[in-house]
Amino acid sequence: MGDRFDGKYLKDIDSMHFIMPFMYPNRCDNEAFFSFKIDLTNLNEFIRKKNADNPEYKYNMFQCMIAAALKTITLRSKLSIFIHNRKMYKRNEISAAFTVKQEFTDDGGEVLAFIHSKPDWTLEDLHNEIYRQLMKLKQKGYADASTGVIDKFNSLPKFISRPIVSGICGLEKRGMIPPALVETDPYHSTVNFANLGSIGLPSGYHHLTNWGTTSIFIVIGKMDRMPFYENDQIVFKDGVELNITMDERIADGYYFSKSMKMMQYFLQNPELLERPFNEKMSDEVFKSL
Repeated sequence: MGDRFDGKYLKDIDSMHFIMPFMYPNRCDNEAFFSFKIDLTNLNEFIRKKNADNPEYKYNMFQCMIAAALKTITLRSKLSIFIHNRKMYKRNEISAAFTVKQEFTDDGGEVLAFIHSKPDWTLEDLHNEIYRQLMKLKQKGYADASTGVIDKFNSLPKFISRPIVSGICGLEKRGMIPPALVETDPYHSTVNFANLGSIGLPSGYHHLTNWGTTSIFIVIGKMDRMPFYENDQIVFKDGVELNITMDERIADGYYFSKSMKMMQYFLQNPELLERPFNEKMSDEVFKSL
């Protein structure tokens, strides 16, 4: 009773999390923003070894970032909570989404990749799934499911399409939107990624949206030489900046802090990404974060 197609309604929650969606009903008004740098020394060496056998589709930093996020969310269940229509839901699955540029030109089209993660996945499973989707998405003229629906609405006369789209937005607001319409909508994923480094840009802030259910947005910047503090000295290493925007209503600051440290730990110890996403950290390591 009260469940959605994509989540289970959480009835037994504490008073603070019950009242917050009423006090602050809009997701965009509840953004918590985190920014931190990742030392890529270990990750770069890990990727070099993974690519030593020259696989058809090479491993890269972006895949590892997605894997680290999915593993963290799998182990930190509150990160898969979303708030919609003043109610809290626990997702039925963990997913990741990102936009793919079909061609690096001003007029190159964009399509949406949507990854349905499994608890026992490893980096290799994610790598193979991304490769499968990229080969399909990069085909000329291909449109993902959600974009295809929007294209059909856009082709109609505006006096017809506008009330239809308004009606769909009304259904979405009430949690009654047909699942097929948001099958590949990135704002109905657990975590949405923007890989700005792939187009030569530094990391930046990205807002959440009141449309959809996404509670986490991760922006990845360009890899560069960055200063790190080590043994009372400033040392320049290969690094990357991550900026993460979260819906602060789904958990408290301590939970977010522990989760972000966990994600950093996986990226600095990338061999752990070869273990199943649902394999827990040792108590000793977890307490040290």
